[in-house]
Amino acid sequence: MRIEPADDAMFRERDAWRYDPPYDFYNSDGMPVKNPERFFAARDDDGALVGFYFFELHDDALFYGFGLRPDLTGRGLGERFVLAGLELARPVYGQRRVVLDVAAFNTRAVRLYRRLGFTETGRHTETFDGRGAVEFIDMEKPG
Repeated sequence: MRIEPADDAMFRERDAWRYDPPYDFYNSDGMPVKNPERFFAARDDDGALVGFYFFELHDDALFYGFGLRPDLTGRGLGERFVLAGLELARPVYGQRRVVLDVAAFNTRAVRLYRRLGFTETGRHTETFDGRGAVEFIDMEKPG
C-alpha cells in the first residue's frame, strides 16, 4: 500500500463510496471537506484507492480519522489499515497521544480499536440532518 497526499480525484472517488446500513452513516454524500490538506489517500499497488487517513492536532493529542473502501470492510483488513496510518503519522507528529471518535453503533470498529490499545474516555452525541442524534465513543491511545 502506498500513502500520498489526497487530491481532488481522491475526494471524488470517496464521495461515490456507498456503505450498507447501518454503516451508510459514513457515506460522504458529496459534503464539502474541511481541511483537505490534512487528508491522505491510501492506494494499492495498482493505484486503486483503498482508503483515506485524516490527522489533526488537538492540543497535546493527534486526532485520527480514516475510512476503508466499503467493499474492503468486514474482511479483517482493519488492523493493518489502522496501524499503517499510525505509522505514517509518527514521523510527522511525533510520539503523542492519539484520539478518535467512533459511532457507538459501530461495534466491530470499537472492538478493533480496543484490541489496538485504545480505551474509552467518554461519550458525546451529535445531531445530523436526516439522521438525528448519533452517540459517539471517544477513545484514546497513549503515545
